[in-house]
Amino acid sequence: MHISLKAMTYFTTALRHGNIAKAAAELNIAASAVSAAIDQVESACDLTLVTRHRARGIQPTANGLAIARKCARLLEDYQSILTEGAELKQSLSGTLRIGYYAPIAPAFLPKILACCMQEAGEVTLHIEECDNDSAQEGLLNGTYDVILFVSEGARPSIDYDVLISAPPYCLLPEAHRLATQHTVTMADIAREPLVVLNRPVAAAYYRGLFDALGREPAIAAYATSTEMVRSLVSLGHGCAILNMRPLTRTTYSGGAVIEVPISDALPPLTLAIAYDKSRPRRIVQTFVDACRDHFEAIGTEQCIVGS
Repeated sequence: MHISLKAMTYFTTALRHGNIAKAAAELNIAASAVSAAIDQVESACDLTLVTRHRARGIQPTANGLAIARKCARLLEDYQSILTEGAELKQSLSGTLRIGYYAPIAPAFLPKILACCMQEAGEVTLHIEECDNDSAQEGLLNGTYDVILFVSEGARPSIDYDVLISAPPYCLLPEAHRLATQHTVTMADIAREPLVVLNRPVAAAYYRGLFDALGREPAIAAYATSTEMVRSLVSLGHGCAILNMRPLTRTTYSGGAVIEVPISDALPPLTLAIAYDKSRPRRIVQTFVDACRDHFEAIGTEQCIVGS
């Protein structure tokens, strides 16, 4: 038989007063509830813990005093857990664990964190790049507090908000003949060698664009990072299709690239944010709000290539 926290509270209060009626008055309950709690604790321990005196109230036995001390410690620990939990929920300190599947996250994530952490206390950031499935799995199993991911591959159990919807654009070397055009078509791109961002969700999405066109692109290279794609394009290995752009046209290789809108009506990719919306810690909610504010204010202009 278990002992409830309520029974422990009633039991220790009764022993502190040495009187059931006084304990009931403090707890604002019926005296019978206090008496029943004492019976519950005695039954669970299979010990006599108090001696009842008709005129003088109750007196703890040696075993009763020992059990009361243990109950008091358990109740203190329980209250401490509640207090620390409340403080953690409201605190702007602690650890914030972010998982992201967003190839250009380094272009906007540090800026967002700098803004939302200005009022924070001691915060330790754990920022991890992962694939779309790993990000979602990490949110569900508690590895991450919040994730940035592509919602086209969202699981039904993930509750998310879309931050930005980004149409595809063509990435070209600065000196390429198409780089001076206002727009290009998918047919134009299909005639060029292609450097493909070979990441989950992204690769299937780009392949689908050519499937809809009924053309098979000539693949010059596959790369698993956006910056490798950009560097290969800048040095003339081909063109590429991407969705979000960083703030610079200079690549790691030192070459420059140009982003040109695609005139075809094509489906976008959406960057989304997901977290536990039912009981978010204050630091998590602060970060989420900062992400929304960033993309509502300037993110679209900076990250999307318009036609």
